[in-house]
Amino acid sequence: MDVKTDSHQKMHGGVRSSNIELFRIISMLVIVAHHYVANSGVINEIVGITEPQLKDYFLLIWGWGGKTGINCFVLITGYFMCKSQITAEKFIKLLAEVEFYNIIIYAVFCLTGYTTFAWKAFLDGIILFKSISDGFTPCFLLFYLLIPFLNKLISALTEKEHRLLLAWCLVVYTLIPSLGGWTAFNYITWFSVIYLVAAYLRLYPRDWLENGKLCAVAAAGTLLLSWLSVVGIAYFTSKTETGLVWPYYWVADSNKLLALATAVSAFLFFKNLKIGCSKGINTVAASAFGVLCIHANSDTMRQWLWRDTCNNLGAYQTSYAVIHAIGCVVVIYAVCTLLDGLRIRLLERPLLCWLDKKGKNIVNG
Repeated sequence: MDVKTDSHQKMHGGVRSSNIELFRIISMLVIVAHHYVANSGVINEIVGITEPQLKDYFLLIWGWGGKTGINCFVLITGYFMCKSQITAEKFIKLLAEVEFYNIIIYAVFCLTGYTTFAWKAFLDGIILFKSISDGFTPCFLLFYLLIPFLNKLISALTEKEHRLLLAWCLVVYTLIPSLGGWTAFNYITWFSVIYLVAAYLRLYPRDWLENGKLCAVAAAGTLLLSWLSVVGIAYFTSKTETGLVWPYYWVADSNKLLALATAVSAFLFFKNLKIGCSKGINTVAASAFGVLCIHANSDTMRQWLWRDTCNNLGAYQTSYAVIHAIGCVVVIYAVCTLLDGLRIRLLERPLLCWLDKKGKNIVNG
């Protein structure tokens, strides 16, 4: 997720373009917006009603893209890492960031009296790999360790074999589950499928995939279909006796057809976007993973953030529900970016410089 040095992101003079970094920011904003709706209880208020209002449709669309955003991040990783290699430094950097926030945030909650210290809760925070069925962060870290093996597989495949493998994976993991059939799904396996998709786009480019206008139409079209699927399910099921049912069928989980199609189309659009280099965009994008680590840190954080502090359920009952939803997401993203920027500046960079100097001193005797 944090791979940022690649020839496809370079401009003249080795300066990194900001198109994919902008995509990274927007993807994380979509994830935060999803958490506003899904982690606060707002979605539970909407499901079951028989006469949804305009604010209900807005909030459903506002929260549509969490799983699509996950696909976007893994696509970025796959596109760049399929021609690169992970290093111990990269993995440790990611792991240390996750553990840092888990420990610090839990400590803050305990010291402020918001929660009571318990060894089980503390250990649950620092022992990450308890399940591979869900939970983006631990699954992504474990998936990251698979990249060298995935790259060996990819390099051994011909284009035809790669295409046939993708077809098999997408039928099994996307088409059949989307049509209501059986599914065998966990995030690590799915991330590997997404990685194969991204690697194919990188290794076997097509002229039509480099067409900015065509990719823009595809991105807009799949996004519109995603939104229409949410609104359509909400509208028609609200007319039944049971009221509105789960509206995110086609966009959740990550392997659903529209979640995948929208992510791939959006990635291709931003990959072809010509916006040059923006230091501001690149700086904000560097903290995208930190935004996730902070605002989605734990159930305690979700309770404190969405229910107690932002009071999403209370705002939902008011006339300013839409303004509240937009404002909270923007402010939370900005605050988390600022906090992670401070961590990078005050802790990560000095520590990496110190380790680099220590390594050079050891090598030089």
